[in-house]
Amino acid sequence: MKKYKKGYTQGVYDMFHIGHLNLINNAKQFCEYLIVAVNSDELVKDYKHKTPIIPQEERRYIIENIKAVDEAVIAHTLDKVRQLKAYGFDVIFIGDDWKGNPRWEETKRQLAEYGVDVVFLPHTDGVCSTDLREVEREKIDEDIK
Repeated sequence: MKKYKKGYTQGVYDMFHIGHLNLINNAKQFCEYLIVAVNSDELVKDYKHKTPIIPQEERRYIIENIKAVDEAVIAHTLDKVRQLKAYGFDVIFIGDDWKGNPRWEETKRQLAEYGVDVVFLPHTDGVCSTDLREVEREKIDEDIK
């Protein structure tokens, strides 16, 4: 029996990499059922001011085919209380690189009112999508020369 019944995590998952997989696999170790939400293209444009390289339905399909994932959904909001009301989870997982972030401290406080835990999982050092985008951009620039 795992500590939690239903877990939830959410991300862009653009340019899927080992850090994403590590977070998802780590999350599944703590819960019976894991929902992974993929941020919609519009949501990413709104808060990151970037267009995902991989369209949302393709990103959701990739996530849905990971063994540890029980359900993959498209997220249209960053509001975790709204997501809680939609999916009824008892724990939310996030990388520990967000620990101490004011937005996540507020989220932790809000979810505690509903009896939902926020678990910070180890971040995979040296890997992030922003860096991968930059490396790809540099490769493209070199190819053009």
